[in-house]
Amino acid sequence: MEWHEKTVAEVYAELGTAGEGLAPTEAERRLALHGPNELRRALRRTPLLMFFSQFTDFAILVLIVAAILSGFIGDLTDTIAIGSIVLLNAVIGFSQEYRAERALAALRKMAGQTATVIRGGAPVAVPAAEIVPGDLVLIEAGNVVPADLRLVESARLQADESALTGESFPVEKGTEALSGADLPLGERTNRAYKGTVVTYGRGAGIAVATGMGTELGRIAAMLQEGEETRTPLQKRLATFGRRLALVILLVCAAVFLLGFLQGEPLFFMLLIAIALAVAAIPEALPAVVTISLALGAKKLVRQNALIRRLPAVETLGSVTCICSDKTGTLTRNRMSVTEIHCDGSTRQPGDRADTPSASLLFTAAALCTDVRPDGRGGLLGDPTEKALYEMAAQAGFLKEKLERDHPRIAEIPFDAERKRMSTCHRWGNRTISFTKGAVETVLPRASGVLIDGRVEGNGGNDLLATAEDLAAAGLRVVCLAMREWEELPGEIAPAGIESDLTVLGLVGMRDPLRPEAREAVTFCTGAGITPVMITGDHPVTARVIARELGILADGAGSVMTGSELEELTLDELAKRVGQVRVYARVAPVQKLKIVEALQRRGECVAMTGDGVNDAPALRRADIGIAMGMTGTDVAKEASAMVLLDDNFATIVNAVREGRRIYRNILRFITYSITSNLGTLAATVVAPLVGLQLPLYPAQILWLNLLCDSLPGLALAAEPAERDVMERPPADPTEPVFAGGRGGYVVRHGLLIGAVALGFQAWAMGAGLPWRTMVFTFLVTSRMAVALSVRSDRQTLAEIGPFSNRPLAGAVLATFLLQLAVVYLPPLSNLFGTEPLTWRELVLTFAVGGIVQTAGEGEKLIRRVFQRTRG
Repeated sequence: MEWHEKTVAEVYAELGTAGEGLAPTEAERRLALHGPNELRRALRRTPLLMFFSQFTDFAILVLIVAAILSGFIGDLTDTIAIGSIVLLNAVIGFSQEYRAERALAALRKMAGQTATVIRGGAPVAVPAAEIVPGDLVLIEAGNVVPADLRLVESARLQADESALTGESFPVEKGTEALSGADLPLGERTNRAYKGTVVTYGRGAGIAVATGMGTELGRIAAMLQEGEETRTPLQKRLATFGRRLALVILLVCAAVFLLGFLQGEPLFFMLLIAIALAVAAIPEALPAVVTISLALGAKKLVRQNALIRRLPAVETLGSVTCICSDKTGTLTRNRMSVTEIHCDGSTRQPGDRADTPSASLLFTAAALCTDVRPDGRGGLLGDPTEKALYEMAAQAGFLKEKLERDHPRIAEIPFDAERKRMSTCHRWGNRTISFTKGAVETVLPRASGVLIDGRVEGNGGNDLLATAEDLAAAGLRVVCLAMREWEELPGEIAPAGIESDLTVLGLVGMRDPLRPEAREAVTFCTGAGITPVMITGDHPVTARVIARELGILADGAGSVMTGSELEELTLDELAKRVGQVRVYARVAPVQKLKIVEALQRRGECVAMTGDGVNDAPALRRADIGIAMGMTGTDVAKEASAMVLLDDNFATIVNAVREGRRIYRNILRFITYSITSNLGTLAATVVAPLVGLQLPLYPAQILWLNLLCDSLPGLALAAEPAERDVMERPPADPTEPVFAGGRGGYVVRHGLLIGAVALGFQAWAMGAGLPWRTMVFTFLVTSRMAVALSVRSDRQTLAEIGPFSNRPLAGAVLATFLLQLAVVYLPPLSNLFGTEPLTWRELVLTFAVGGIVQTAGEGEKLIRRVFQRTRG
């Protein structure tokens, strides 16, 4: 039998407990037996497995093979160098992933809840993690249920189970046994589930499941299953790496064959082919990618964005659509009263209660709530009720004092169907009931409006028009009413208590927008990113707020309700989703449908969420963003990024950083492949035109090691260009060499190769140390490319040669190391170089300037062409 089928006595007997709860020693024993009442982390891995997983990338495997080949031909220096790069990449990736997991664990600890249980016959507060099966748990309005409970006591208990069931209405709870083992969760009314919220009343229940054994734990376990999708860059780099490896093998085989057929020694050509293979592979690429992402993640955590999975930083650069919750992300998640309508006029919060109507309105606002102080200077309760409580307190009407004078003797809890709540209070020899709720549900049950101490029967239409004006201004409107009783009816029911009411007035409130939200939305639209707002608000209110934010501007975009969304198939929604900017009255479970529809249109989707039911959508989105302050553990585990401040502007800052990092990675790829192509072209073509091979194997490997490492890594520090948020997002399907990068690589790579061969032919004819001069030219040309790729629009003079200080330092260090190879005897002997005269050195640098001039000149020509075409 399921727990809901058993009687209270059977539950007590099976779990070995009673109304006095467990003995403390028995609770300790069960804690050791069952473990803590916590959700296990998704994809839990030991640090060792986390470290070794860094070696599974295709490019890393290619580098490991290259290091083995270098060792095989006796070049231990390059083996050690490549091995160091691979190890550095693994250490950085492991460090970031490990730190992110530790930070998330700290967040979970900070959000850890406490619970009240009966142990040894006395109530005691314990951490929720220490609840064990058999514990008798006390719950009341405002509590999060700490474990799966079989209820044994219920006093008008209601719970919001929407996080589990998707049902938006609170569920009334009882204690009687139910029949039917297959009853849906929402119909098991004698159960309360971990992670759901008690909205009204109080009760007690026996813990029948804890931790991963709860319904919440089952959802968490489901989220741990399945494979995570790779980021756009991971897919592109994997494809790029496979194709590059194939091309390199074919080219090196051709070089080996050509050289051997021209009479070069077999072993020498084998060394050349292997050296070219190693040199053509951009072995610093994994390190550059990892360091770029790690530095970006470190920067983002200072900006309140915790990156849980390192590649998510890059995904941010491709985001085309941000679906954001309204409450708490675009707004402050703090309702506040902005207008009060009483006695036929408008008042402001803080105004004195100078009429009987105003006094009664503030009294009703204070008493007809379930708000209570949390003991730490804050309040517990619904945001709307907290706003009413604060409004009344500001006017001098304190709930605690009023309740002492006028105690609550009966109540009718808020019901999502009625949209009203009523409380009854002793008032001397009489009783007064106060009712609050939505205007459209309170006014029809009223017989008059209190104005200047007199009840007038014709003020309802004016109030309705006022309420519509307030709603059109984006305010949530609450109507307050009362009724006097000589004696309460025998049955406390809505039909009797909530009739023949006298309206006291209207209260308009709103959740203020975050001051930075509108600017962040403007940045989004300017950057080609579509901001979409998701809210449970009324469509009219949602439309007003979206217009204030700029999400709905100039008539662009439409509003869709949750009921409309429910009626559409996924294919039908995919056709309409491109025009929808606001989703109103949407349940969390519908977010997944929105994500899938957007992805069908080819969008790269970022989705925010905080609830359990948000988790599937967060996991399905290209980048799921959980709320760090209000988010559940399940939502955080399903996300790729956690907002520590729950702020929409933080997402936009993260997108900016993601774009910078993505472009820096592409800069390095462009720089590395262009430089390697120049070396490859010179080496392949030289034998075909009757020239000797321009470089020794050791020189090829030195070029690769020196120029890919320092300048390549320094490109990761390139600041974002001023217009980075004025360009469209990176196309997730775009190949690595799209956007003109392929043309740049071919043009400038072949230019380097052609200049190198021409320079070699001239220097050989002039009897100069041509091999050293060509070797140094290739180093110089690589530095020219590194400086040129910093921007595809601005010249080096415009962006400033020292605006990227790490790169300026890397270029200087590269030249100094190359001069050491040329002039220091131990190194010159190792690399087969000859000392150059100062004239030969200046000439070599001047020839390298051809590449720099070509790169900068191309930008100026493109700019003139664009202006002419414009």
